[in-house]
Amino acid sequence: MSQVKHHLDLKGTPCPINFVKTKLKLEELESGDQLEVLLDEGEPIKNVPRSVREEGHKILKLDKEGDYYKVLIEKV
Repeated sequence: MSQVKHHLDLKGTPCPINFVKTKLKLEELESGDQLEVLLDEGEPIKNVPRSVREEGHKILKLDKEGDYYKVLIEKV
């Protein structure tokens, strides 16, 4: 498994801005690259992973880290 080289800290970022920023970052990456995104509880963790899947990308991991979530996405 390749090392995660791309990170996005979106703690405190409201919906839908957090998905827009995630989508823009994914557009910069190559297919197969991994992006780690930090998201708040509530709407962000419900909406962003779902929207990323709808775009066709893979959610490899979703872990709760204290009061936020760490989501590992693979660009397809």
